[in-house]
Order: sequence, then structure tokens, then C-alpha cells
Amino acid sequence: MEFDWSVLKDNFTYLLWGRLADGEPGGVLLTLIMAASAGVLALVFGVLMAALAWRFGGWTRKILFIWASFIRGIPLIFVIFWLYFLLPVVFGGSIPGPLTVILALAWFTSAAVMHSTLAGLEALPRGQTEAGMASGMSYGKVLLFVLLPQAWPNLLPSYLGLLISLVKDTSLAFIVNVPELTTVAGQVNNRVQIYPAEIFMLVGLMYYLLCASLAYLAGKSIKRRQGLRT
Repeated sequence: MEFDWSVLKDNFTYLLWGRLADGEPGGVLLTLIMAASAGVLALVFGVLMAALAWRFGGWTRKILFIWASFIRGIPLIFVIFWLYFLLPVVFGGSIPGPLTVILALAWFTSAAVMHSTLAGLEALPRGQTEAGMASGMSYGKVLLFVLLPQAWPNLLPSYLGLLISLVKDTSLAFIVNVPELTTVAGQVNNRVQIYPAEIFMLVGLMYYLLCASLAYLAGKSIKRRQGLRT
């Protein structure tokens, strides 16, 4: 088999940012935008749900755990399908495809963020909460100013791991034709037709470089944390 790498040179910028000049970002750029946006939303909602489970327990905690088990037990591709077809019906209008995928990824990942955050909070000594309450702080202030700052360094590697998963999970957006990296690679392959190996080897390398860079950051954060303990 002979490889013709010129196809990569001719389509490299399209794989990087799609039709950005026409106001339609795609490729690697859209992959990063969707992963970062979904990560922020998942972090906000996941931490909020963990806070509710930590504060109230009982049925509130059980309901949140049932919800998390439900959403994590469904293939992500189904979640994308559901939101892609359901949201326009609910809101009575079209919803941009990238936004649909971002919401699906955030919804799916927030369950994992909730579990990680709650585990980090419960790993802290109960005396921290009791001391904060004794000083006149509310539960919300204890959580925001005492517990979360202490738990954050231990949770950061877990959050970065979830972000790595989000980068890879954006590839499922091809199923609803959102022009992220996998989708635009498929478009290039359909257009040229005879260079699939070259195209998808490069795409695999791009995903690896993105995820390896995030994994490197996670490793650095762990080493920095270990250095502070010694």
C-alpha cells in the first residue's frame, strides 16, 4: 500500500477549524469548544448536585443517586439523539447542533462530577464542618469557603480525567452531523474517497495529542500536590 500524504496537506486547515472563515467553526476548534463548554456546565451542575447530596442526605441524596445511575447507564449516543430530537419539540424551534451536543455531554458528565465531588467532600474530617458551624457560618459558607477549597486539589486530577473523556466523546457528534473533528474527517474522506488510512491516522494522532496534553497537565497537578505534602 502506498500512502499519499498530500491529502493531509491539502485539507489540514479544514481539519483544524472547518469553515471558520464563513462563521462556522469546525474540526479541532469545534471539538475543543464543545469539550470546554460541556466541561464547565458539567462542573457547575455536578458540584451543585454534590452540594445538595452533602447538605440534605436522605431522599434528596437517593433521588440524585438514582438520577446519576440512570443517566450513566444509558449510552451517550442515545442521550445525544434524545436531546437532538426532543429539544426542538420542547422549545418549539430549531436548536443548533453543537449546542445540543454540549448539553448532552454536560448532562452525561455531570453525574460523574457529582460522585467525584461528593467523595472528595466526604473524605474531609467532619471536624471541618463542625468548626465552621461553631464559628457562625452557614452550611453554604462552610461548603464554599472551607470544604471545597480543601477538596479542590484532590479533585482536580479527576476533573481533568473527565475533560479528557469529553474530548473523545465529542466524536459522537458525527451521528447528528455536527462538524467536529471526526465529522469533518469523514467529509474529507467522502470527497477524496481513496485516502482513508492517511486521513484517519492523522485524526487519531490529533485526538492523541489533545488527550495526552490534558493527561500531562493532570500528572503535573498530582506531582505538585504530592510535593506540597512532603
